[in-house]
Amino acid sequence: MLHWPFILVLIHLVLIVRALLVEGRDPYSRLAWVLALLLFPIASIVAYLLLGEPWVSGRFRRQADCAYKELAKLQPDPLDDDAIEAIPEADRGPFQVVQHISRFAATSGNTVALMADSNDAIAAMVAAMAAAEHHIHLTTYIWLTDRNGRSVVKALIAAAKRGVKCRVCADAIGSRLMIRAPQWEAMKQAGVKLCPSLGREGRLSFIAAHRIDLRNHRKILIIDGRVAFIGSQNLADPEFRIKAKFAPWVDIMLRVDGPVAAQNDILFASDWVIEKGEDLSRELCGAPVTGTGDVTAVAFGTGPLSHRGAMSDAFVGLLYAANEEVVITTPYFVPDPPLLAALLSCGRRGVKTSLILPRHNDSRVIGAISRALYPQLVDAGISLFEYRPGLLHAKTMVVDGVLCLLGSSNMDRRSLELNFENNLLFHSRAVAALIRERQDSYLADSDAVDPDTARNRSVFKRLADNILTMAGALF
Repeated sequence: MLHWPFILVLIHLVLIVRALLVEGRDPYSRLAWVLALLLFPIASIVAYLLLGEPWVSGRFRRQADCAYKELAKLQPDPLDDDAIEAIPEADRGPFQVVQHISRFAATSGNTVALMADSNDAIAAMVAAMAAAEHHIHLTTYIWLTDRNGRSVVKALIAAAKRGVKCRVCADAIGSRLMIRAPQWEAMKQAGVKLCPSLGREGRLSFIAAHRIDLRNHRKILIIDGRVAFIGSQNLADPEFRIKAKFAPWVDIMLRVDGPVAAQNDILFASDWVIEKGEDLSRELCGAPVTGTGDVTAVAFGTGPLSHRGAMSDAFVGLLYAANEEVVITTPYFVPDPPLLAALLSCGRRGVKTSLILPRHNDSRVIGAISRALYPQLVDAGISLFEYRPGLLHAKTMVVDGVLCLLGSSNMDRRSLELNFENNLLFHSRAVAALIRERQDSYLADSDAVDPDTARNRSVFKRLADNILTMAGALF
């Protein structure tokens, strides 16, 4: 006869010990889980079993790491690359951090163009797909069946019908409306190879992962290994009808031509082999991609298969390299301790630091946690701004007018620890000027946060927000 109270107590104790033993977990997260398990045992047992383990199984991680290492060999060894030597020594630190994460070398010869807005970005992506000759590789998080979403479907079908190899990874949750729509089957019938990323039928499913909410948040389009589009843009109209009350969604997207596009192709191939088991290395091992541009850049991906804290390391490396100015935009701001410390250090060192967040966040919890951090930020001398017109979804960082980071990663715990993300790091005054000009347009539509207002919240507000801040460490 089963004694359920005894069994529950045993499970409870095992999970507390497990929370203490998991390698690599930061002390704040460890403490938060232990306290939650002690104070709310039943609810926390369920939560821990579903969400408590952020990593993938060891066996699957080793297989995926081996596959990625083989793909990364298609790029030059970072230690033998001359591009980083052309970067001033004071600016090399962030590149060395990112090269360690990605196993890619910094590349020279890249050309960068900034898209005017979301609709312009989708139109440019569709035009690039129409010019594709060999292959189209696309990864996206959210794909809607609206005007922009359908235009991408039509472009893929047309390309597949003329013999271009088309492969698509669309997140199984974020793109579920498209995956269930007739357009998905139409692409399949036209010969587009489709993968509902992190879906039940994929190799990286709940069987291989320890938690159910891992997501592929990457946003990459690669054409023939030579052209790539990278940024925050989902395949959707800016009106973003599934969350219309927060519209317009304000995104940023770059077109990059040159060798860094080939690095993004390898990132896609690593996703594809993990999910589908199809090795694309022979397809990608043609002549090295070269370019005539003057931009130095490196691509990198992070996620549950990276070393813990990889994305935070990239942000932190940039912040500690700053001497004069840092301007950041992110829709979701829930930093881990190292990232928060690096940001506060910028303000305290006299670096002119500006952080632009949306006034109305589609996640009330994240908005509350962000505002709970305002007093620390303003006390450190950081200027805070809240963007008025819609959801500022662009993820950008510009340091000293020369270093730029742009991609899919937010400054929240999901992007830092759970999501598969992709980003580009640039060393270029021209690219920095482009991004700074766009950031200035965001600032023109933002209100400065009054430091006294940030500090003088009501007791009830401080209590509620700080409890949420503590809960953020659970995830």
